[in-house]
Amino acid sequence: MAEFTHFNESGRARMVDVSAKAPTERVATAQAKVYLQPETLEKIQRGKIAKGDVLAVAQVAGVMGAKKTPELIPMCHPIFLSAIDISFKEEPQPDRDGRCSITVTATAKTSGQTGVEMEAMTAVSVAALTIYDMCKAIDRAMSFSDVWLVSKAGGKSGTYTR
Repeated sequence: MAEFTHFNESGRARMVDVSAKAPTERVATAQAKVYLQPETLEKIQRGKIAKGDVLAVAQVAGVMGAKKTPELIPMCHPIFLSAIDISFKEEPQPDRDGRCSITVTATAKTSGQTGVEMEAMTAVSVAALTIYDMCKAIDRAMSFSDVWLVSKAGGKSGTYTR
């Protein structure tokens, strides 16, 4: 099992020194799932949410969230994001609890000394929170879960696929 790297010899939190690492192309994809009432999804699809185009705003919010990751997660390095892409897959068929869903997917890319997993995870989380914020007036029971890393490539640890 790998050692925790975010602690110094005294057991105190630290930002990992990546200065000796060679820059490599890195990419990470993450997902989150938003659960909502069928009527809420229908209103999103028809553009009938009072605050505006929910998925367009969530898409921009996800990009902004990825860019702000080192301001939110204390030990994340500020990195140059060469790309961030947010997409949505709507599932209009209600599950056994009567809820529909929207899967948010984010892919982040960089060429650098540290990965972009946290940027991808932050992007989907912020996009999901934005969907909630824009629709909470009509569906306070919305929830999101299944926030996870789907895949990552590049760097010393290589490729990971869930």
